[in-house]
Amino acid sequence: MGEHDLLGGPRILLVEDHPFQLIGLEMLLNHLGLFRLTPALDCTEALETIKNGNRYDLLLCDQHLPDGRGIDLIEKAYKLGGISHAIIISGIEDHPALQQLLWAAQQHHLPLLACLSKPLPPKLFLQALAPLMAEK
Repeated sequence: MGEHDLLGGPRILLVEDHPFQLIGLEMLLNHLGLFRLTPALDCTEALETIKNGNRYDLLLCDQHLPDGRGIDLIEKAYKLGGISHAIIISGIEDHPALQQLLWAAQQHHLPLLACLSKPLPPKLFLQALAPLMAEK
């Protein structure tokens, strides 16, 4: 990890349980120049790809998934060595609640870069991604 394709950017595991939102996120990320995407619809599918030996620079996941919470997925994926960074996206628009989630993750030493509201704001996403891109 840490090595990025010049054109494709970092390897991203994208977890969103709503298929149309997943496609929309993929299109947005492609528009931002990020092409090395692995989509998953739930925690189980995401963890399976990591258990199969795949490693990702970033886990971008919804906080509320049908089989778990995004924060728990981040913890499991990180402990398995499958991710180096993470960003949570949530339908929650309450900024203090998102900040509390970020603080809790940092207290557990999880590599969470940001908690962002849906729809994913491109400018804030790119700002949150800056530390990962600096590792190039």
